[in-house]
Amino acid sequence: MSIVEKCAVIGVGETKYERGSSKSSTQLQLEASLAAIRDAGLEPRDIDGLIPIGITGATAEELVVNFGIPDLRYSALIPHGGASGIGAIQAAVAAVASGVCNNVLVSCGRNVTSGAKAGARIHTMPQFRYVTEFELDSGAIAPVQLYAPMARLHMEKYGTKSEQFGEIAITMRKHASLNQNAIMKKPMSLSDHQASRMISDPFRLFDCSLESDGGAAFIISSAERAADAPHAPVTIMGVGMGHPDSPGSITQRPVLTRVGVAKAAPRVFEMAGVKHADIDVAEIYDCFTYVVLCQIEDLGFCAKGEGGSFVENGRLSLSGELPTNTHGGLLSQGHMLGINHIVELVRQLRHEGGAAQVANAEVGLVTGYGDMGDGGVAIMRRG
Repeated sequence: MSIVEKCAVIGVGETKYERGSSKSSTQLQLEASLAAIRDAGLEPRDIDGLIPIGITGATAEELVVNFGIPDLRYSALIPHGGASGIGAIQAAVAAVASGVCNNVLVSCGRNVTSGAKAGARIHTMPQFRYVTEFELDSGAIAPVQLYAPMARLHMEKYGTKSEQFGEIAITMRKHASLNQNAIMKKPMSLSDHQASRMISDPFRLFDCSLESDGGAAFIISSAERAADAPHAPVTIMGVGMGHPDSPGSITQRPVLTRVGVAKAAPRVFEMAGVKHADIDVAEIYDCFTYVVLCQIEDLGFCAKGEGGSFVENGRLSLSGELPTNTHGGLLSQGHMLGINHIVELVRQLRHEGGAAQVANAEVGLVTGYGDMGDGGVAIMRRG
């Protein structure tokens, strides 16, 4: 059974993104979920599939109780960090297209700046057990330290420069300045980027994503039901996941500069029946600037090693060849595990992007990147 164009995103919702929220992660997730339900023209009782995302926030059971969902037919947990949102799209499409359920709510909630830190819980996840032999013994305990060797090797092998990482950070900040629901709006220059303190070589402060509180959600239904939704439907043309090369320990892989997106991308482009030139807007997971550059290569927009030159000269800007992270991304809008990337792509394809709207956007791409390099890609179209 083909799942191509069988489903669409019919509702999206977000809370305010901020630091030090007085609301719990569960409250934030419920708030974003209700916003998505209303945006879809539905009532909570219409939801019969649930996929909660992340290691903070509500479980499916809590959503059932709080919303009074009478007939939950499907639930799933996708344990792939920032790639979980794309994995949830894949799971939701499979469930809806096969008739298991009708409307799947995917949601996340985070409060990591005023309460318990997510970082302490990361090491309870099975993916991180693979770094205990080499990385942890040398003091690498945080994602910025685990991914830094990938970026440094890319620089040594291909001549990639810190200033090229800076181009990505600057572009994300410019886009965030146009977004009322973004945390970091202060203009950034290349000098600002280069002057920011080193966190884990070669990553400077402005190469790193934010820690933020908030919630985000979206709803997937069938293409037939989407036709009756209040907004222009956003049809899912293709979606896929890819796991990075083994072993789980990044520094012990034969190729450090290749991630799971490289495996997923060819399948998704073939499924969607589009070429790279057809992509009008891209929302690319940006936990670190290098991860954007690496994914651009692994997606096939340029050859491996050419990402540094590709991101120069405004190519990722709203008027560039590949407008990227039009909301400001994790680097400047807020860190919502990439669910905000999916929400933004839907708004762009609805032509509801406001000051950051990409002109005539009809086809778009969104990625997820998780933990040790899990990757997900989805391609969607307007209507």
